[in-house]
Formats: sequence, structure tokens, C-alpha cells
Amino acid sequence: MADRAAGAPTRIHLVDDNDGFRDSTAWLLETAGFEVESYASAPAFLDSRDTRPPPGTVECLVSDIRMPDMSGVQLQEELRRRGDTIPLVFVTAHGDVPLAVEAMRKGAANFLEKPFGDEVLVDAIEAALARVRGASEALAKLSPRERQVLDLVVASKPNKIIADILGISIKTVELHRANMMNKLGVRSLPDLMKVALGHG
Repeated sequence: MADRAAGAPTRIHLVDDNDGFRDSTAWLLETAGFEVESYASAPAFLDSRDTRPPPGTVECLVSDIRMPDMSGVQLQEELRRRGDTIPLVFVTAHGDVPLAVEAMRKGAANFLEKPFGDEVLVDAIEAALARVRGASEALAKLSPRERQVLDLVVASKPNKIIADILGISIKTVELHRANMMNKLGVRSLPDLMKVALGHG
């Protein structure tokens, strides 16, 4: 709870189509000291992202996986397409666990199987926020060009497209990718994505 203790606003976005679960979970998180904004659907949450939070606000998204209109995984993919790196904790029913594991590979901070204890959710959010802080420190080591390359990698752009966008050679893109992975202490693209998507 370091962020809140230091006075930085900590806002949790809760997305779930189950009114009862959404209301009870929002109450739990508010009791734990978080600011909470609730949404009955993924599109409603995406609409809210048109207005960015005040500077210094620390955010985390808690979302169900199976929802009508747009699933949690589709929401994750859309956020990734937009370059929105808010840390994401999925909540899921038992049958959705394989789907949640795949979401973790794509950068989700955690997934919790319903039903779960109150402290389990709070701890998962705290861990996601801690990862944001650690990732921010690691990302500060990158050069401006390496950060540009990273942002395009997060947006799922292949090396050739990155080279075209930045006006550099593919070999130079590969060099920047190798350097930034070394600085961030990661060895694979999934690990790189987790650091990048964890910085908020």
C-alpha cells in the first residue's frame, strides 16, 4: 500500500457484467483504500479511457474474462493495440483458466479464480502496482530510441515495420531490441511484454 501511503491517488477500474459481483467488489476495494470506478462492460471502460487520469495517478484494471459484447481478452488486445499499458488483473470462472493463462502470456499481471478471498484480490492488485514501480525504474534505463522501439514492439509491430516507421535499418532495430532486453533483464518476448505492460 506504499502508493496510497505516499499520497498518490490509486485508482482501480473494475469491469464485470455481474452487478452483484461488481458492487460487492467495489465496496471491498474502497474499504481497502482504493478509488474505484466500475463498468458493466468492456466498451464502457474503453470509452472512459478517452479522458486520461490526473498526473501521478496510479491505476490498475480488474476485469472479468467472459462478458457479452467484448470479452476480457478482447479488451486486453484492444488496450495493447492502443498502447495503453494499465496493469491488468483478470478474474475468472474455473472453466476459463486456460484462457487466463494465455492472457498472462500476453502481459496480464495476474488472474484469480472465482470465488476468491478479499485479501487475495487486494494482494494481487498490490503486486501489480509494485510491478509497475519496478518496471518504471527498469524502463528509465532505456535510451529514447530504445523506448521508441519498445513502444512499437508493444503495439505488435514487426521489425520491418518498426524500421520503416523510425527510418532505420532492420539490423539496427534488432540491435536496439537486444540492448533493451539486456537492460530490462529479460530473455524472451513474453517477458519483455510483461515488463513493458507492467509500467502503467
